[in-house]
Amino acid sequence: MAFISCNHNGVVYHASTLLEGVAHGFSTRLGGVSRGVFASLNFRASGPNPDDRESVQENYRRFCAAVGADPAGLVLSKQVHQDTVRHVTAADRGKGFSVPSDYTADALVTDEPGLGLMVFSADCIILLLHDPVTASIGAVHAGWRGTALDLPAKTVAEMGRLFGARPENIRAAIGAGIGPCCFETHDDVPEALRAAFGPGAEAYIAPRGEKWTVDLKAVNAWRLREAGVDPARIDLCSVCTACRTDLYWSHRVTGDRRGVQGALICLPRTGGGQ
Repeated sequence: MAFISCNHNGVVYHASTLLEGVAHGFSTRLGGVSRGVFASLNFRASGPNPDDRESVQENYRRFCAAVGADPAGLVLSKQVHQDTVRHVTAADRGKGFSVPSDYTADALVTDEPGLGLMVFSADCIILLLHDPVTASIGAVHAGWRGTALDLPAKTVAEMGRLFGARPENIRAAIGAGIGPCCFETHDDVPEALRAAFGPGAEAYIAPRGEKWTVDLKAVNAWRLREAGVDPARIDLCSVCTACRTDLYWSHRVTGDRRGVQGALICLPRTGGGQ
């Protein structure tokens, strides 16, 4: 298993060899048409200083073309740092992209081909899940709050409840996100992890002066293992978004004057194609 770098007409993204067979990708900030502080592959058109909406729409189209998904089938997360897992159906087609969303959810799951599930990050941890046995998928956004809420493990459980997916068959790819090198925090984050997970969380927390560092990607990989996912089917990208602002958006480095990257996964339609 490994993350590989891909370049499709200038759109640079990463894919996991664990997720072969489904259209998917973790974007970088390279290959879009946005300008200024949003240059160039930005997926956020909202906020106090929003990007040009037509540019953002073109960025989605370019990324979908790169990974092999139909933009008409996109369903976007509406992230609020909670633990809602939304069961996405054909009725959600286009929500957040071509039509407004009527939900909030930090995780999306489906077993319907042609629906592209997409989550976003500018340091937070983003994960893509695939069970090839039940042909079901998931996409998860887990900042430190979502991590403390055990959202990736809850998504695995929801894939089991809805689709019959067994944890040992699920493949999980954890994309680039802020690493312990740069995620320095006060007591709130360690205390939340300890309250949620007990002594086991200590392995992922280290003191740094009067503050702490936390390895959120490793915490989520641990929680997936505890949920029954085979360690050999967990792919973890080691890249820190705050260290590599040439490739990624980082809220820790630039604050709110930035775009967001995304992770997209889509089941192929029966008979091939998206």
